Amino acid sequence: MSSTHEKLSHLEKLRRKAFEGGGKERVEKQRAAGKLTARERLDLLLDEGSFEEIDMFVQHECHHFGLERKKVPGDGVVTGFGRIGGRSVAVFAQDFTVFGGSLGLAHARKICKIMDHAVRLGIPIVGLDDSGGARIQEGVDSLGGYAEIFLRNTLASGVVPQISVVMGPCAGGAVYSPAITDFVFMVEGTSYMFVTGPQVIKEVTHEQVSFEQLGGAGVHNEKSGVAHFSARTEPECLQAVRTLLSYLPPNNMSEPPAVTPQDDPHRREESLNRIIPDSPSKPYDMKDVIAAIVDRETFFEVHRGYARNIIVGFARLGGRPIGIVAQQPAVLAGCLDIDSSTKGARFIRFCDAFNIPLVTFEDVPGFLPGVAQEHGGIIRNGAKLLYAYCEATVPKLTVITRKAYGGAYDVMSSKHVRGDFNFAWPTAEVAVMGPEGAVNIVWKDEIEKAKDPKSERERLIAEYREKFASPYIAAEKGYVDAVIEPAETRSRLIRALELSKTKRERNPPRKHGNIPL
Repeated sequence: MSSTHEKLSHLEKLRRKAFEGGGKERVEKQRAAGKLTARERLDLLLDEGSFEEIDMFVQHECHHFGLERKKVPGDGVVTGFGRIGGRSVAVFAQDFTVFGGSLGLAHARKICKIMDHAVRLGIPIVGLDDSGGARIQEGVDSLGGYAEIFLRNTLASGVVPQISVVMGPCAGGAVYSPAITDFVFMVEGTSYMFVTGPQVIKEVTHEQVSFEQLGGAGVHNEKSGVAHFSARTEPECLQAVRTLLSYLPPNNMSEPPAVTPQDDPHRREESLNRIIPDSPSKPYDMKDVIAAIVDRETFFEVHRGYARNIIVGFARLGGRPIGIVAQQPAVLAGCLDIDSSTKGARFIRFCDAFNIPLVTFEDVPGFLPGVAQEHGGIIRNGAKLLYAYCEATVPKLTVITRKAYGGAYDVMSSKHVRGDFNFAWPTAEVAVMGPEGAVNIVWKDEIEKAKDPKSERERLIAEYREKFASPYIAAEKGYVDAVIEPAETRSRLIRALELSKTKRERNPPRKHGNIPL
């Protein structure tokens, strides 16, 4: 019988082999490509010394194509638990140095096991993806493994936060796991995602495109909207994941993590009294408004490069995490279009699932007109945003800074769709449409008959603004709770947020709704 010393030596040998991954040569190749190893990434992601690995010694059981002679402890993925900011998370990191990070049955089972643990324990899941795809030698077992992961992604959705960090290739069917998760991070120059690669596209459509042009970080952060964050380096990317998690609760039954505020809750911001231009057609940067109101330097933008006419992200007010949705007048005048509607709806639904209050800053002249928008389904996509706001039961606070016209007024967390506290600045205009369009329709004949049509039109526009678009009209009807001085917005929102802490609202019992996908 082996001695205790021999057994310990055997354990150490297996551990060392697991830590070596695919071997020195492949590790060096990984680093030469500007990429860290799976374990180095976990060291950066997690609090120092907090990682607890499970299934280190799992190996594949494939006996085809000579694979039985190539076995590595861990089978190309490192799984376990750790802490980020002192709070528990479940993690997996694919190891590209072992079989190119390809997914076989044992590899998939490890990921499924850690995901099952995360749901039972009520903690976030962070997956670091770096894989060549399905392990061809294992055939349908590898495909089944992916399907098992997709199922768990779906069942965990809205239960625990799921974060995908694409740190290398993620191609073919593998892309659907990150697509189901809540947030996707990518690294410039070294990570890419696509369903069919450049070679297949060249053969089928005769289009020539590089990996980066087809599915790089820039493409998915700015054009497709598949990814939410882009980073220049892997350390920067992993630090951003840590920042994101600092705003999120561990599960759907917990409250978001509040901190002791370092910023005066009663702070006035006099610059806001001057931020709205005198001309209603002149743009301003809504990010300046957000930065002035939330706790200093806490705004963490999501989807920064995609559909920039709407802004979404996390921040803190009085130390409490909030989700922000805001028009950006500096891009497309803040109009809602297909992409911005989908972007906003997805973010709202995430916040609602995880008990994060929503604060909306509204300056919307309406939905973007055009044949392309209509034929592209602006009706269906705009309805997604409306549906998300209507369905949300978390506290909903709204500030109308300038324009709130037409159906877009209804959509953007209006009182009519269960907005809890709705404020307007004196510069707000709430109406069926803009003064210019309304005057041209309602008083068309009067303008044409006037001695000076231009002057008459200008007079009627001013009269319309005062009598029909004034925020005080909406306030008289109770559709706006208060018209407030811009400088006091921060303190009013913090007080409203505090009052909303005990909010109790439920939707009718149902299996699930049918959002207009």
